[in-house]
Amino acid sequence: MKKNYLYPMFQQVTKGIKISVKTSFKGTVYRGYQQYYAFSYYITIENRSKETVKLLERFWVIFDALNNTEYVEGEGVVGETPTLKPNDIYNYKSNCFLLSTTGAMGGNYKMINTKTLEEFLVIIPTFQLTTTSILN
Repeated sequence: MKKNYLYPMFQQVTKGIKISVKTSFKGTVYRGYQQYYAFSYYITIENRSKETVKLLERFWVIFDALNNTEYVEGEGVVGETPTLKPNDIYNYKSNCFLLSTTGAMGGNYKMINTKTLEEFLVIIPTFQLTTTSILN
């Protein structure tokens, strides 16, 4: 049975770049004989600075409750290296597969100021991935 829960938003602002994350549990999937828990995460990148910036690279650290850690890095996000002018917003969705029912992700984006060519890191807030609602 497919479950689809949408969880609270996590937010972080670094150098005027606001990163917001929402997550969703999508159910279980099998690859061969191995069961995975599928999650989607929805990222909003908002340029609240007065400068135009371009997203160059991403770096993720993904943890699960079984003490597995995965590192993901590469150019851009979902095949794109978006440029954001002041007040621009860029949204994308991606997925993550865990061996356990809970985990967490966090990391950073490497960005560049298109005018000064200064490169800087923007923090992606660490967010939880869980198959059930978290109780207060």
